[in-house]
Amino acid sequence: VAKDLGLQLPALRDRGVRVVSEGRTQYFGLQGQTGHLVTAERIDREQLCQLVEQCVLRCEVIVEGEM
Repeated sequence: VAKDLGLQLPALRDRGVRVVSEGRTQYFGLQGQTGHLVTAERIDREQLCQLVEQCVLRCEVIVEGEM
């Protein structure tokens, strides 16, 4: 995420970068030491998508301040 945004690792903390999933459960997180996107919760495809063939789990990366 840091590389994709063109930010150095300290800027992730300074800008309050965070990952937000739809709904109550936050499935993804941002690892502060590496800037990698990681799973924060167990993702159960059968529970989320049941009978849907293509399962999509959306999230947003929020960056405070101007880019």
